[in-house]
Amino acid sequence: MSQGHVDLKGSSRPRKHEAERVGDVDPQSRVEVTVTLRGPDLPAPDPAQTISRNEYGERYGASSADIEKVKEALQQFGLAVEEVSSAARSMRVSGTAAEMEKAFHPGLGMYRAPDHGEFRGREESLQVPADLDGLVTGVFGFDERRVARRAGKTGFAPVATEAAAGTGTPLTPTDLEERYKFPAGDGSGQQVGIAEFGGTYFPGDLKAFCQRHGIPEAKVHVVDVGMKAPTIAEIEAMSEGEREAVLGASGEVMMDVEIIAGLCPGAEIFVYFAPFDEKGWIDLLNRVIQGDPAAPVSLSVSWGLAEDTPEWSQAATREIDLRLQAAAQIGVTVCVSSGDDGTGDQLEDGKSHVNFPSSSANVLSVGGTMLDGEDEVVWWQSPGRRTGQGGGSTGGGVSTVFKRPSWQDVNVSSLNPGSIDGRVLPDITALAGPPYYDLVFEGRVAPNGGTSASAPLWAALLARIAAAGKAPAFMAPLLYRKDPSGKSLGADACVDIVKGENPSHPQPGIGYKAEPGFDAVSGWGTPDGEKLLESLP
Repeated sequence: MSQGHVDLKGSSRPRKHEAERVGDVDPQSRVEVTVTLRGPDLPAPDPAQTISRNEYGERYGASSADIEKVKEALQQFGLAVEEVSSAARSMRVSGTAAEMEKAFHPGLGMYRAPDHGEFRGREESLQVPADLDGLVTGVFGFDERRVARRAGKTGFAPVATEAAAGTGTPLTPTDLEERYKFPAGDGSGQQVGIAEFGGTYFPGDLKAFCQRHGIPEAKVHVVDVGMKAPTIAEIEAMSEGEREAVLGASGEVMMDVEIIAGLCPGAEIFVYFAPFDEKGWIDLLNRVIQGDPAAPVSLSVSWGLAEDTPEWSQAATREIDLRLQAAAQIGVTVCVSSGDDGTGDQLEDGKSHVNFPSSSANVLSVGGTMLDGEDEVVWWQSPGRRTGQGGGSTGGGVSTVFKRPSWQDVNVSSLNPGSIDGRVLPDITALAGPPYYDLVFEGRVAPNGGTSASAPLWAALLARIAAAGKAPAFMAPLLYRKDPSGKSLGADACVDIVKGENPSHPQPGIGYKAEPGFDAVSGWGTPDGEKLLESLP
């Protein structure tokens, strides 16, 4: 340990899988990091005790004394404090790589990995000045490795129209409203957020989608959170590989936007674009907590990574979860897709896994279904995970990282022997598989789905409910609350899914099964929006 510095708890990271260090970082290159700070312990989210953003900042923000002490210490290393947020318990700090080395000892290097290309990275633990021990809880932005993937590994792969026709006609916004009994209205007066970690927004596709379905065009705002969404001209100037990657992510962006716009054409939609590293997650959630530039009633997140992959640092999952808890405190329901790769969740170690942040107890975890004739069943298509030739299955299971919250009083055991009684996901579900959603991308009809689609559907439903006069605050705990007869809101206001399971093959080859009542593949089931509105307090 270097004199005057101590290890930063939870900051250790192994070298990225299959990455090789190919050189040093230019010591004069500019580096920006987000430094997170301690604050008062947050209570468990309670929908009956939602507080305002201002009150949250006053009660639970970082203290001015801590902020000043950290600023003074970092400035002694030549670092510039660009922005401070007490409510978000964080500050943006910039400096040269050499200055950052003196302050935090990250051991920066340039790395190359087959699935990532060249990126700036680090290994092992960070260190902080000894007098900041306990004040600084994390430093994010040194390592640019990817920790945000869409629910499916392969990115946007629109289902061919002919193939979609073989599984039934893709569902329109009107079809979805009718199937899930959305309350009357168009979401007017509400704001809905969408988290994106890649791609861009194509206004022309939204216009074509709205014209196709005969609905007004929703107002969409693009929010730059450290990543400027590229223009069409910039995309055309990219190399073929870069262009394919951006377009793949953009198709997913447009799916999110079109699903919410189709169901809430009267709402304002805010699309937050951030880099796909740990810093991007924290910066994006900070903006939501701060209410800058919007105060969404719901936030749709169709990105994540297996909760127990070593790509996450413990500090990152802790700080992201803390911000999700803050969002729940101020009445934002974060709707997170449970994943598109079944119980394997893109890992191949023979164990069952679940996706983070869907496994957080501070979000509404959303699984996926498909139509089998007249029946709605658990989404599963061989081999139960995404491949280049199709396939996929809803994520779901029992967390090995996050304890089961007190409000989740359900009897579900992990498939992993000896595992903890962890958070069970998903909480609820909606269409993800065949016959898919009727969407538009690059000016053509492009049906698609996945739990990347069911999450924005639920975000839109919550906005419709809020517009009808019942702001649902943080929805997840409400679903488990029981009336005097012992029946839960989820059982009363959701349509139970009782068929299907989610094993991914070849590993782990087993999955969770749907059954009457709550289960770990469909939660409480699909929504009956009118009943949900009627039953909410």
